[in-house]
Amino acid sequence: MLKLFLKNSRIFNYQSKWLVGDIVAGLTVAVMLVPQAMAYALLAGLPPIIGLYASIVPLIIYAFIGSSHQLAVGPAAMVALLISAGVSQMALPFSAEYVSIVLTLSLMVGVIQLLMGVFRLGFLTNFISHPVVSGFTSAAAVIIVVSQLKALFGINIPRSDGLIETIQLLIINISTIHLLSLLLGLLSILILIISKKMHALVPSALIAVFVTTLITWFFDLNNLGVQIVGEIPTGLPVFTVPSFSWEQISTLLPFAITISLIGFMESYSVAQKYAIKNKYDLYPNQDLVGLGLANLIGSFFKIFPVTGGFGRTAANANAGANTQLASIITALLIAITLLFLTPIFYYLPKPTLAAVIIMAVISLIDIKEIKHLWTVKKEDLVLLLITIAATWFLGIKEGVIVGVTVSVIWFVYKTSRPHVAILGKLNECDDYRNIQRFKQAKQQKGVLVVRMDAQLYYANATFFKVTVLSILNKTIKTREIHTVVVDASAINQIDSSAVTVLTTLKEQLNKQNINLVFSSIKGPVKDVLKLSGYWDNNCKFLNTHNAVTYAQSHILERG
Repeated sequence: MLKLFLKNSRIFNYQSKWLVGDIVAGLTVAVMLVPQAMAYALLAGLPPIIGLYASIVPLIIYAFIGSSHQLAVGPAAMVALLISAGVSQMALPFSAEYVSIVLTLSLMVGVIQLLMGVFRLGFLTNFISHPVVSGFTSAAAVIIVVSQLKALFGINIPRSDGLIETIQLLIINISTIHLLSLLLGLLSILILIISKKMHALVPSALIAVFVTTLITWFFDLNNLGVQIVGEIPTGLPVFTVPSFSWEQISTLLPFAITISLIGFMESYSVAQKYAIKNKYDLYPNQDLVGLGLANLIGSFFKIFPVTGGFGRTAANANAGANTQLASIITALLIAITLLFLTPIFYYLPKPTLAAVIIMAVISLIDIKEIKHLWTVKKEDLVLLLITIAATWFLGIKEGVIVGVTVSVIWFVYKTSRPHVAILGKLNECDDYRNIQRFKQAKQQKGVLVVRMDAQLYYANATFFKVTVLSILNKTIKTREIHTVVVDASAINQIDSSAVTVLTTLKEQLNKQNINLVFSSIKGPVKDVLKLSGYWDNNCKFLNTHNAVTYAQSHILERG
């Protein structure tokens, strides 16, 4: 595995022509990451310094192991929200106990992702469908925005991860809005919007932080009720072994699994985008190992779980990142900030950090996807809306669980009731097509041709048998049938339960003096039929036309 990492990593095969782009990208992301890291730490219920700690060791670890050249690893809003939802049930946010539990959570996420990578379990994320991910992301983004309104408005209300409860508390306390905090927050949003319109690489968050911090210091706004970050310790994170209990682990496990899967999906989806754009291969299991070690080793240096971020990766790629050296440069600049520059953030107003979070996540509310699914696939839209509703009204963890569960149930339901088409022959050619879609397709004398568009297994075999018999019973009322031909071109797998059902179907048809014939059987299906003893001359036809022609001109061998 080590050889594979060395082969896929540009760090170990570096070329001098990449250096300038990596330096510019590393500096760009560092400027963006400093305010974001502190903001996401606050969102997670942690001191801002933990966000900066999480922007050093994990970046370096992933740089040497991950397969993406542009992925910018670090704190992320979605993960921060999941941390807050899980750990706030066990300890008071910002307390020493809370921080200790988060370090344990980071260790657990790292172990889970590492094991998934080692045992090549990256495919498990495929069970979380895109509508579920989109629905959860949009719902979580709304929750994050609402959760930051209290800091933006300067309203002092209890911390809550429930959307409805937070909205109620905001409405009840709307009269206590702190005007100076609100003005600073709105000024920050205005700076963020204008800066982004100037150029995508303009460090909008840092500009907002600089301007509002200067205003707060000059006018002494912290003594007029504006909440500020306050003192941030100077120095690099020290090695600390996370302390934990088995009770903590059992409580955190659902959140650790959720963060591991959601975090990897967020990383891999954005990494894949830039891998395709830059024409290189991405290795999901290697990335799982990279993220796993980043979180696992990072947990000994006071981090909270990290993942690849959409916005930072885009900025990294657009700034010219050619390799993960850009991330190493980012980490070194964050380290320099921790060593020498943290005092300048003393007067940083919390409404500004709330504005940074809001503007970072608001783009994750995917209205376009809702419109797209309404047009293309309303079934998927229902799945997306169920996930949104579950996340809003039940909770963050529950939203993911409900979305995935409904998605899997729907998948099983659809595969248990596959599409079965009646085929007819097209005029002047040997092709057979669905008579519902091709009006010129004609059914052949004495033969009923059907095609099932799915694998044939225990969950849908009986449905297939019942459907074929139902179609046959309707057909024989209008014309005589002596052969049923099953076009198996769309059947790529079959199991023993399905073979048993086919045997039963064959016997039932033989009692009516009707043959059962198969055409276009694929190799894997053929192997199972031979091993089970089902294979005979009625299964050997290479295409449907040959099967129909033979059926019309010969008395086929009966099983």
